[in-house]
Amino acid sequence: MNVLKDILYKVSLTSTIGDMERRVSDIVFDSRKVSENSAFVAVPGTQVDGHDFIQTALEKGASTIVCERLPEQIKEGVTYVQVVNSAKALGIMASNFYGNPSDKIKVVAVTGTNGKTTTVTLLHQLFVSMGYSTGLLSTVENKINEEVIPATHTTPDAVSVQALLRKMVEAGCTHCFMEASSHAIVQERIAGLKLAGAVFTNITHDHLDYHGTFDEYIKAKKKLFDDLPKDAFALVNADDKRGMVMIQNCKGTHQTFGLKSAADFKAKILSNTLEGLELDINGRLTWFRMIGAFNAYNLLGVLGVAVLLGEDEEEVLRELSGIKGAKGRFDRISIGGITAIVDYAHTPDALDNVLKTINGVRTGNEQLITVVGCGGNRDKTKRPAMAKIAVTESTKAIFTSDNPRFEEPMDILRDMQAGVGPSEIRKTLTIEDRREAIKTAIMLSQKGDIILIAGKGHEDYQEIKGVKHHFDDAEVVTELLTQLTGN
Repeated sequence: MNVLKDILYKVSLTSTIGDMERRVSDIVFDSRKVSENSAFVAVPGTQVDGHDFIQTALEKGASTIVCERLPEQIKEGVTYVQVVNSAKALGIMASNFYGNPSDKIKVVAVTGTNGKTTTVTLLHQLFVSMGYSTGLLSTVENKINEEVIPATHTTPDAVSVQALLRKMVEAGCTHCFMEASSHAIVQERIAGLKLAGAVFTNITHDHLDYHGTFDEYIKAKKKLFDDLPKDAFALVNADDKRGMVMIQNCKGTHQTFGLKSAADFKAKILSNTLEGLELDINGRLTWFRMIGAFNAYNLLGVLGVAVLLGEDEEEVLRELSGIKGAKGRFDRISIGGITAIVDYAHTPDALDNVLKTINGVRTGNEQLITVVGCGGNRDKTKRPAMAKIAVTESTKAIFTSDNPRFEEPMDILRDMQAGVGPSEIRKTLTIEDRREAIKTAIMLSQKGDIILIAGKGHEDYQEIKGVKHHFDDAEVVTELLTQLTGN
């Protein structure tokens, strides 16, 4: 067991009561998981405040309480540690508890509204293909080499992050690529990590239900770069006007990537089809299996990270050209002459990018039918915007249920319909049942047509009233295309 005073190294303390030489069996922030000799960290949350569960933790055998506010009654034989920020303390303590694993592995964090999952997945695939033992922390999955560990959040809690990194180090991993969501950054889930670098992909309106304002959302992303050490690199998208904002006051080395602006890593799109993408990168013509300008940015970001980590640019481009990317990101399924594209696009900007990409490779003779919904209990402002984009950029748009969570699906769909003008109503259908919506899109299609099924991508469930029901867009569209086209 670890000694408490060692676990608290680098934590900002306000006061202490009791034995600092105490042995600690584990670090817990959920009182339900407390066991004998646990250190319980009381973290104020968005839904509940851990300080309200200190007594429960003590009853279950916690021997150490870490908190921002000391309880009125101090229990004899228990050590109390008052800290400035218990969420940040949790991350630092977890890092110390697991032997500071990020000191022994190169960790690169990727943040931004869109492109995080694709970027870290490409990086993981790239470094594995180049012979490195590599870890991955992403929305789709967590990986230690090729061992898959299911993901529950874009970024796991602070204790889980450190535990996973410790396992990666023990497995011989030299690199780890992770997503850093705005929620995770604000909630200090990456506190205690020593980063080798951080990447900013882009920023558009999202998660305003949590952050309140767009400025607060930007600040959340920027915090990742503000906290970087001097020996880390900051790689940002030069074509996003917030890119330069991210690296203001950043102590690390600044690098940029882009398609339009002057940048350290720059590319020009030579061709863009449903089969792939050809880029001119520093005079090197390279073909990739991925599609669209948004993926050109993702590929440039990956190239930049690899080079900044010391890899040879020519070798990186050679390996990248054969990599497919993340599940549920522009997955193409062609059956019976009809092409279906399954994509995670769940923000206005992401949906606009995907639709513009498809329209960029269309002949104009085929239909583009978009099936799209919006998540419940999330930012409502994007619902009419996404509906407007779907209608404008498609031959026909079918609005359907996504993950309604605890909202009524039809309430969400009415919010979406508000974004459609009177002249565009004829181009829309509203079908609450997602399977029926996909089936209708196929029945309206003919050979050569394209169907975009947006919003869920890699997710294999629908969350309704707190229950997750199995639902995989790729699975459903493959089944229905096979049935309805006779192939």
